[in-house]
Amino acid sequence: MSLQPKYDIAIVGGGLAGLALAIQSARAGYKTVLFEREKYPFHKVCGEYISLESWNFLQDLGLPLSDMQLPIINRLLITTPNGNYIESTLPLGGFGISRYSIDKLLADIARQEGVTLLEETKVVNVVYRNNSFLLFTNKGDSEATVVAGAYGKRGNLDIKWKRQFTKVKPNKLNHYIAVKYHIRTHHPADLIALHNFENGYCGISQIEENKYCLCYLTTAANLRKCRNDISSMEKDILMKNPFLEKIFSNAEMLYEEPLTISRISFNKKTQVENHVLMIGDTAGLIAPLCGNGMSMALHSSKLAFEEINSFLQGRINRYEMEIQYTEQWEKFFGRRLQAGRLLQSFFGSPILSNVLIKLVKPFPKFVAFLIRQTHGKPF
Repeated sequence: MSLQPKYDIAIVGGGLAGLALAIQSARAGYKTVLFEREKYPFHKVCGEYISLESWNFLQDLGLPLSDMQLPIINRLLITTPNGNYIESTLPLGGFGISRYSIDKLLADIARQEGVTLLEETKVVNVVYRNNSFLLFTNKGDSEATVVAGAYGKRGNLDIKWKRQFTKVKPNKLNHYIAVKYHIRTHHPADLIALHNFENGYCGISQIEENKYCLCYLTTAANLRKCRNDISSMEKDILMKNPFLEKIFSNAEMLYEEPLTISRISFNKKTQVENHVLMIGDTAGLIAPLCGNGMSMALHSSKLAFEEINSFLQGRINRYEMEIQYTEQWEKFFGRRLQAGRLLQSFFGSPILSNVLIKLVKPFPKFVAFLIRQTHGKPF
């Protein structure tokens, strides 16, 4: 099979990180191809809250955020399974927008910028040789000088490459499932709420068109306990929290079925694998209760682009690109991920979450400090 034209940059996966990198690359004049398994627009399991640290970056990419009348979210409510709660202002705040909308808008910008955007295309292998890459897909092969992996939390390439986190036996950090709904309900537009239940927590916040994203994370064991039936689990476990009981009883569900993903791992990942630079969730996953995975995905695309650009300009070699990207990633996100893992260990345990809420309730400044540990500064 003859190889298609050689690209400067190939990106595997078209979520926030992949699309943001594609736009930056094409704008800089690089021949860029992006492979996406799905067809835009499509729904994704995601909390759909973006920290304001990303606002300027997204506007620079071409998203007219200021004109979109999106809900600005600047308060946080955390509840425990038995209904204890704490409320806090969010030091920086964020805004709500669905992945269905933002991914489609970014995909449109990428096409306008000249990115070759190949939808419904699955990358089955990436092989590095002679200082470039061969990419094998279900629709033919391509060749590129630099490849970035932006295919999300867990992909077929992770298994193929035997990435370390895929080989870890099921444990507290790697055996999660996530469930998402879009709903209509009565809930303040400026408030994001995190409701704890046994072995999990559920977030709710407003997105566009007065809809709400309702998304929860729990253990696979919780679902097994309820005969693998999601609605039984919601009734028997989630709705023990009076706040969740109220939401699930009164909400108008906008999906026929919830969206779900399984085998989510918060184990540490490498940022470079087989010379492929990993960005977004592919490089490392922050606990969703930190509400900051989308901003991290966007920021990681910027960090990766800076190193890729230096490499393609001939200012650094491939080894330096890989080392410097890893160092930058660690510098900006390493502490955040640690803080996220630590906080996650308090949530989902009725006893620990109650203790934490009682301890910090009298100290609003400390609550703000904890939130800041999981967020970055505008980039």
